[in-house]
Amino acid sequence: MSKMDNLRAMREARYASATARAPKQKAAPVPREPAGQPAEQLCGHRNMAGRTCTREHGHAAKSHRYS
Repeated sequence: MSKMDNLRAMREARYASATARAPKQKAAPVPREPAGQPAEQLCGHRNMAGRTCTREHGHAAKSHRYS
């Protein structure tokens, strides 16, 4: 085996062990909104740091407001 074959095998083994011990994600329960009041929709745009925009959905402003 060449050096690259050894590196590839090690990388695949590391990936397999990491996925085997990673916790399985469960489906999060969806919160129910009151029947008479629709929930306020947010823009939801994410920036590179992972923050989300808190402006209303479909806002006309060119910039996003992150929290």
